Amino acid sequence: MGRNLQTTRGLRPVDLARGHGLSTQAVRNYEEAGILPTADRTPHGYRTYTPLHARALRTFLALVPAHGHRTATSIMRAVNGGDAEGALRLVDESHAQLLDDRRTLDAVERALRDLEPDPGPDPAPADLFIGPLARRLGLRPATLRAWERAGLVRPRRDPRTGYRVYDEADVRDARMAHQLRRGGYLLEQIAPLIAQVRAAGGTEPLEVVLRDWRDRLATRGRAMLTGAAELDAYLRAR
Repeated sequence: MGRNLQTTRGLRPVDLARGHGLSTQAVRNYEEAGILPTADRTPHGYRTYTPLHARALRTFLALVPAHGHRTATSIMRAVNGGDAEGALRLVDESHAQLLDDRRTLDAVERALRDLEPDPGPDPAPADLFIGPLARRLGLRPATLRAWERAGLVRPRRDPRTGYRVYDEADVRDARMAHQLRRGGYLLEQIAPLIAQVRAAGGTEPLEVVLRDWRDRLATRGRAMLTGAAELDAYLRAR
């Protein structure tokens, strides 16, 4: 089957570019990058592509939204270099990363959902020193100091006493860290999640970010299905 595709009449770069919104230079660049198989040349030096090249181009363009440009390029280079197993390993690694991203998202959503109501009597509690905050969370002060070294909380210092002072956002971060630690997460896993909350300006804005994040993961997952189908067809054609 691959031989039939290779021996079909030649296609020009513009024939491959047309219909994909690409320039002919982009097609030539893809060949030079190893994304497309090496093309034959006419006696005058012009590239001659085949339906196999067209299938390779479709495969690459389907892999990009699924795995990113760099990984898609590496997959195509592996296939065109005869290393199908290496290409499939790259696909597996990308799927594993997607699963890890889903688990991270689940952890953030669960931590936000399971945050217990603040037991403090005031609707807007005053700033806390390390001792009162530790008692409120049922922790030791040493634990909060360890979390600070890991970047989970960032209390300021009282200019007169030098004591740590935790404002409302610090208390929120400490409670979220406490919830995630109870769920078995390591400090190095929690730090980027806390950073997401800070970057969003709190938990409420983060909910919008999380919905968008989940939509993007779902889109990527569906793109992986499309990319897998195209890659399978290309492997069979070769």
